[in-house]
Amino acid sequence: MKQLLLHVCCAPCLSGTHKALEAEDLDITGFFYNPNIHPEEEHKKRIGALISYSSQKDMKALIIENFNMEIFKKEVVGRPDDRCVNCYKLRLKRTAYCAKKNGFDSFSTTLLLSPYQKHELIKQAGEEMAGEHGVRFYYKDFRPFYKDSIAISKMLGLYRQKYCGCYLSRGASRE
Repeated sequence: MKQLLLHVCCAPCLSGTHKALEAEDLDITGFFYNPNIHPEEEHKKRIGALISYSSQKDMKALIIENFNMEIFKKEVVGRPDDRCVNCYKLRLKRTAYCAKKNGFDSFSTTLLLSPYQKHELIKQAGEEMAGEHGVRFYYKDFRPFYKDSIAISKMLGLYRQKYCGCYLSRGASRE
């Protein structure tokens, strides 16, 4: 069985992505690293939802709890045209590094589920980080499972947020 380190932006996106991956012969470990999420209370809520999902689904999870906006600001703020791709790279770089360091066969991200994210930029960032770290980026378009993620997260009572987590996008919330 191949081991996949799956970057998790939030538990609702994980729920749909996990459903899409269930038929694959993969041992999935969730990986939470999101220095973009603001404020700290939001960061904690997302970690709590991931812990809840992981325990309900008996799924392993690695969580980097360190709330550190300075990392995000250094890489993203002041670059309005590139902020999303730099944010993707920041998170996927750490995911690829951890995947390689811990012997995973590949890595991916739940960001590929959201119709609100910039899919092609995520794919490019994942492939770039795979090349830098020598570990395979597992690409799959999970967007067809987005509606499933809403239903699953509601059924499991998971916290659902209305923005990606970045304080720059907080005003642009959606339902």
